[in-house]
Amino acid sequence: MTQPATNQGALAGIKVLDLSRVLAGPWCTQMLADLGADVVKVERPGLGDDTRQWGPPFLKDADGNDTTQAAYFTACNRNKRSVTIDMATAEGQALIRQMAQEADIVVENFKVGGLRQYGLDHESLRALNPRLIYCSVTGFGQSGPYAERAGYDLMVQAMTGLMSITGQADGQPGGGPMRVGVAVIDLFTGIYASNAILAALHVRDNATSGTGQGQHIDMALLDVGMAVLANQAAGFLATGKAPGRMGNSHPSLAPYQDFPTADGNMLLAIGNDGQFQRFCAAAGQPQWAADPRFATNTLRVQHRADLIPAMEAVTRTRTTAAWIALLEDKAVPCGPINTIAQAFDDEQVKARGLAVTLPRWKEGEGSDGVAHITGVASPLRLSATPPLLRNAPPALGQHTDEVLAGMGLGAARIAELRANGVL
Repeated sequence: MTQPATNQGALAGIKVLDLSRVLAGPWCTQMLADLGADVVKVERPGLGDDTRQWGPPFLKDADGNDTTQAAYFTACNRNKRSVTIDMATAEGQALIRQMAQEADIVVENFKVGGLRQYGLDHESLRALNPRLIYCSVTGFGQSGPYAERAGYDLMVQAMTGLMSITGQADGQPGGGPMRVGVAVIDLFTGIYASNAILAALHVRDNATSGTGQGQHIDMALLDVGMAVLANQAAGFLATGKAPGRMGNSHPSLAPYQDFPTADGNMLLAIGNDGQFQRFCAAAGQPQWAADPRFATNTLRVQHRADLIPAMEAVTRTRTTAAWIALLEDKAVPCGPINTIAQAFDDEQVKARGLAVTLPRWKEGEGSDGVAHITGVASPLRLSATPPLLRNAPPALGQHTDEVLAGMGLGAARIAELRANGVL
């Protein structure tokens, strides 16, 4: 990804103290880091973020052998500096409080009230730094009867009804509720959290109306899980009828699903009547567009049981590649159903530079066997201040000495803290 030499990132100068782990919080802070913020991730000595052990799969060393470092961690910790501090110790708590005094943002995902015993909760840190923006990520929020419960993505997918609309319908092969293939609630929570943080920064720092004060952001996986039900929730609230599972079909559009081909499957995403008419002409079936059962999208949804089998009989007559070649210049949305390997091999994915290899270690530093890590590029494309993909996700404690030295601690003091098990 080509970067202007003068680009410091949209969030250059913003300091983030990352006390989160696993996925939702780290996804949020990685977005801030990509945009130029200095993100310092505090991890447990000897163990680190839970996801460092969530393998297989594991990272490979220079000889192609598995290391003990799980690939999962690398998905959401790029561009950060890792320090190890035991917050259960008084000296560790003092170090983190000192870091918070100099930070703009804190992100944490402990249980409600979990940091109060360490003096690292919002009230305690706000007293030290009134400008601090403090973002708490929990399963169920800071209030309500479930506030003190632990919350996980899969649990929230189940509770919000997302699993009830994902998967094949009852009675179909493989029918039953199904989780989404990635932890979408965690990911969406990270995105919503980063948006809330940017809004709080604007409120604090706006030149004409800024308050100069930070605030507490209460992010709940449950709230986000309900919000991203989107049109499915809107449909229920409008009708009182809960939607069910439809496999790859769409409740409000037809034909909008996968279709069998001569050598596999393809995806057709026809979203309006003009696209349907063009598909019918290209497929040699103009009578479908003239059929009163299929003339409009609403009618096609009502009569999908008649339309889809007729279409499937035709789509089986060509290969997936042949269908794509036939339809791509006719403004009919059509594409392959790729594996992830095929997706990364796609020409458009390559042209957009979506796989990026970044260095973990600077020249001359020691190595843990993994010098470079390949990940997915940031999808944010800002013309003047694009994301800066500087460094791979860090090794555990890679920057401890660097960060503490920047706080004014001498080498002897750092060695003492390490000897005492604080680092």
